[in-house]
Amino acid sequence: MKLHVTTSAVECFQKEWGFARGDVVRIFVRCCGMSEDGPYWLGIQHDRPMFIGLMAIENHITFYMEEQDVWFLEGHNLTIDCEGEEIKFFMPSA
Repeated sequence: MKLHVTTSAVECFQKEWGFARGDVVRIFVRCCGMSEDGPYWLGIQHDRPMFIGLMAIENHITFYMEEQDVWFLEGHNLTIDCEGEEIKFFMPSA
């Protein structure tokens, strides 16, 4: 499993979300009710890591998932991208 954050996603995090050099972005599993994607999806928050399960550093911003959330990927990679002003998550097979 790998975590990849595109250049356009980093730019979106900086411009639209206010993240800056040295910030840490946690990607976490959250319950979002029933949808076509299932009851769980991913959320984003500014946080400090405790038990890193997966990590990528792009343009001096650290993106990570805690060990407790990595189960959600189940053999997939996670790519974080941006379309317009919206952050998108893609999970192609590893």
